[in-house]
Amino acid sequence: MTVVRLRGGLDLGTMRTVHTALDGCLADQPDALVVDLTDVTVRDPLALSVFAATARRAAGWPAVPVVLCAPPPEAADWLAQSTACRVLPVRRDCAEATRVANAAAAPRLRARLEPVAEACRRARELVTDACVRWHLPEAVGPASLVLSELVGNVVRHAGTPMRVTLTLRRPYLHLTVTDGSRTAVRAGSPGLRAEGGRGLMLVRELAQRWGSVPVGDGKVVWAMLPAN
Repeated sequence: MTVVRLRGGLDLGTMRTVHTALDGCLADQPDALVVDLTDVTVRDPLALSVFAATARRAAGWPAVPVVLCAPPPEAADWLAQSTACRVLPVRRDCAEATRVANAAAAPRLRARLEPVAEACRRARELVTDACVRWHLPEAVGPASLVLSELVGNVVRHAGTPMRVTLTLRRPYLHLTVTDGSRTAVRAGSPGLRAEGGRGLMLVRELAQRWGSVPVGDGKVVWAMLPAN
């Protein structure tokens, strides 16, 4: 779990810095994220929306629970009246927030793979292991296809070592692949006679949601599949 302690004034001018800092923490895919507001002075209540935005993003990728703690009294009142509290919990101190965050943390399976053809087979094995462990037999087929396509895309185009993470945060199974290339991925529209280029189209069809996010010197491609 990661604890971030913010200090200083929060307003519409500084919320971008806060957003960037929290995004950087999420890039490491911690089990949970606690944001300590003890030393924050909220100068504009509208700036509190940065925390709701972070929580919404974290729900899709990297499937990390976000908890706020110890807001100053006036900020606590503003949070209670805003939409922020509808998407993330707020607790009075860090100890309580830590307990809430740990309770909400989702099980994960992680692996590092090299950009070789065998990586796709290893990705399918990881899916099988995860689905057996988490009692998701119906997810094995679609999740294996999606993850092998994401890994294969790294092998074919990025050519860098990658980090694969599977997370069960019901009602979804989250699949993510982080590589060392900043080149964005997009689902193409290959012609009928094209021999390739349909991998991300398959991901788009099988996944409830999917996307690509720049992370450090590379990017992460993620997908969410039903896990009922």
